Amino acid sequence: MILKKTFPLILLLLLFNCGKDTVTKSEDYSTYLTEAVDKSALIADTEIWTSKLNANPNQYPYLIKRASGYTAIFDATGDIDFLIKAENDLKHAIEVTKGKTTSYLRSLASNYISQHRFKEALGLLQQAEKNGDKLKGTEKMLFDVHLELGNYLVAKSYLNSFKNTSDFDYLIRLAKWEDHNGNLDQAIIQMEKAKAIAEASNVKSLKQWSYTNLGDFYGHAGEIEKSYNHYLKALELDPTDAYAKKGIAWIAFSYENHPKIALKILEQISTYYKAPDYLLLKAEIADYIQNEGLKNEAITNYQKMVGNKKYGDMYNAYNVLLYSENMMLPEHALEIAKIEVENRPTPQSYDLLAWCYFKKGDVEKANSIIENHVDGHSSEPTVLYHIAEIYKAAGKTDLVSDLKNELVASIYELGPNMTSKINQL
Repeated sequence: MILKKTFPLILLLLLFNCGKDTVTKSEDYSTYLTEAVDKSALIADTEIWTSKLNANPNQYPYLIKRASGYTAIFDATGDIDFLIKAENDLKHAIEVTKGKTTSYLRSLASNYISQHRFKEALGLLQQAEKNGDKLKGTEKMLFDVHLELGNYLVAKSYLNSFKNTSDFDYLIRLAKWEDHNGNLDQAIIQMEKAKAIAEASNVKSLKQWSYTNLGDFYGHAGEIEKSYNHYLKALELDPTDAYAKKGIAWIAFSYENHPKIALKILEQISTYYKAPDYLLLKAEIADYIQNEGLKNEAITNYQKMVGNKKYGDMYNAYNVLLYSENMMLPEHALEIAKIEVENRPTPQSYDLLAWCYFKKGDVEKANSIIENHVDGHSSEPTVLYHIAEIYKAAGKTDLVSDLKNELVASIYELGPNMTSKINQL
């Protein structure tokens, strides 16, 4: 959570470095580190629908069932192949039904959102909206996509269109909206309301969503014990929840200064969950403990994974930072950043573009982009750090001081590798 800019910097540093309690306890989560996804059972489910399709090729609802199975495998394992298989089945079903089945359009839009193909998802949802049925569900997804694309006024209008303070779907989107606007306290309040509905209904998927999101929100707010407890709640429901385990690994690394514990957790996750960004976290921890071999191995494995064309533009933001910083290839990073701005013209995308120009030495261009598209439009700590560095290079030292105070209060989110960089601002 961002503290008041008038809060003395020295006191902030003392607060961050002193008096920390150990929050994580191995006995809380160690049993979950023996749990892995049984992919064979999930695959067996899809094979049933494949058999049915082979016997009845014209039964296109079987395509939807199989796509759902493929999506479940992707969610559980991070294996991109299954997300693409789901896409292909959904496209086939939509082709057969000539785009008249709204639920199929929304399912493919959801698939495209997972792939960060937001403009294509928007096109599908607009078609679903024209169909005229099941509008509330479509409007909720239209809010999601417009928010991702930076169309904030349109997103807010959709949020208002399905306002219902007793509806889980509305509350989680209201929480997302408040977080986008930098109102973290309100975001937590709304997510807590959503959690209460999820627990009252006892729907596992809704509870899981609530717990992991609250784990994130409480971490951003500096309430680390609450963050940890919510990740544990998620693991109680699903002992293979890779995201919750990653959250605990981050607490061990960034808050408790236990990088080896964090690496142990990440190693266990990697036995069944394959997502490129987990390798970058591993590289970040390796950099902190000055294990150059482990860092290079993690980065090399990351590059191999994202070299798979099936990932498309999903990891553009990560790639921009990797190539502009670790790989010292600002020209290549700039090419990717331009694609990301085209795909998703948000303040965060423009920040990446400005950062690339800064790394190339074009401070004037970087400063112009920050002033016109970024400053005042995002409270994300990484964005604020980039703004501070660019403003410092542009000689705007009066603005850097305020940003530095905010960044010190966000060191948990940024990670311990950023401490020295922030101190040097």
